[in-house]
Amino acid sequence: MPEYATYPSLSDRTVLITGGATGIGGDMVRQFAKQGAKVAFVDINPDLAQENVRRCREQGYAHDPHFVECDLRDIARLEAAIDEAAGQLGSIQVLVNNAADDDRHTFGEVTPEYWDDRFAVNLRHQFFAIQKVAPIMREAGGGSIINIGSSSWMIKEDFFPAYAVAKSSVEGLTRTLARTLGVDNIRVNSVVPGWVATDRQLDKWWSQEGEDECMAMQCLKKRVYPEEFNQMVLFLAADDGGACTAQSYIVDAGRK
Repeated sequence: MPEYATYPSLSDRTVLITGGATGIGGDMVRQFAKQGAKVAFVDINPDLAQENVRRCREQGYAHDPHFVECDLRDIARLEAAIDEAAGQLGSIQVLVNNAADDDRHTFGEVTPEYWDDRFAVNLRHQFFAIQKVAPIMREAGGGSIINIGSSSWMIKEDFFPAYAVAKSSVEGLTRTLARTLGVDNIRVNSVVPGWVATDRQLDKWWSQEGEDECMAMQCLKKRVYPEEFNQMVLFLAADDGGACTAQSYIVDAGRK
């Protein structure tokens, strides 16, 4: 197993992660907890979320993660979850807008209602989480916001058009709000995954043909796993990334 960096500045730092029960977000919760951060996370699935809390507790990290159940389509509930996290753990200094759903669909079957739902699940909550967290970070003297994007639109994948369009907007959100919030020492970046081998991806979407196509496009002929992807997230959250803002960092083994 590789030995990854330890970031002293993350110790006791309050981190809020959306979609932290499983996949990239689930590993992200564990990675931040391992660094000694005080982690709060929201998710729609309480059973899987509590299982992730249990996994962290068994490792004996300095702080057990704090879970808040939340459907991110409900912005009022999201705002209340952020208030709860800050009340329990202290001023939020890192926000990772991770939650998303890459449900497959075709161009022809998209309805206005489904379009709106895809934007609510994959984009809208990022903006309103930032809007809610920014005053907390401002009062604390600064912070780091990390929006998780997708390279799907960059490589013209066409099996989830509403998802791809929503995720393409993450770059615009990131660059715009980096300018808005930079005066308050709040950094805003995005981290863009290629195909990351989560359990969900392997269970629902994996095929030998798809993997062969992915490997043909990648410079590195290997799968990218969540713990590898999340090293960039940790760097941007820590003081080590203190001069980085308004950028998109692609972690895809050279596929793009």
